[in-house]
Amino acid sequence: MVNRVTSQRIRKTHRYLGLFLGIQFLMWTISGLYFSWTDIDEIHGDHFRSEPKQPIFTDLVGLSELSFDQPVESLILKDLLGEPYYFVNESTLIHAQSGLIKPGVSEEEAIAIARKNLREDLIPNSVSLIEATDAHHEYRGKKLPAYQISFDSKEKVTAYVSVIDGSFQTVRHRDWRWFDFLWMTHTMDYQTRDDFNTLLLRSFSLLGLITVLSGFVLWGVSSPTIRRLTK
Repeated sequence: MVNRVTSQRIRKTHRYLGLFLGIQFLMWTISGLYFSWTDIDEIHGDHFRSEPKQPIFTDLVGLSELSFDQPVESLILKDLLGEPYYFVNESTLIHAQSGLIKPGVSEEEAIAIARKNLREDLIPNSVSLIEATDAHHEYRGKKLPAYQISFDSKEKVTAYVSVIDGSFQTVRHRDWRWFDFLWMTHTMDYQTRDDFNTLLLRSFSLLGLITVLSGFVLWGVSSPTIRRLTK
């Protein structure tokens, strides 16, 4: 039978571990509840998106007719506001009918592209150019430079359009930002939010296991039933 001193040590260890880990346990629970009660498609902003029709282009110039003085390693035909463009080597836009090079998209074109890809009731109220992001920015890890286009809506909708090729990159909104914050607290990766192998997460997981086990041990050494059985 465990003596009183050992029992007190187990009780104190369990109490202080619970106090130390309590906030993180609470964040794991809150974030887990949020994830299980939300629709991931809505988090992605699919309910803000529209499905623009893909036009059919004719009279396109051939590769030999392009005024491009570099070897063509990749080529994509893009619809840019109803006009056909070749996106060559992931760096250059060339009009697929005239062969003229386009030096990226303008602010006005970016707004039109965003509106084309989003619901008609969303009205833009500001636009800015971003050329760099940090690890915590909601547009992290995507094409730069880009236009950041904010819309007048209670959901705080923001769209991002690439300057280089005019592609609609993504849409962010209030619920996505909550999801992103809670995901950070859930994974305990406060830098990139995507690393499940951080030392911090491993340490808290191990301490959490010790806390649970100490609770079982504490129940065992303080249970009258166990005491009677051991006698």
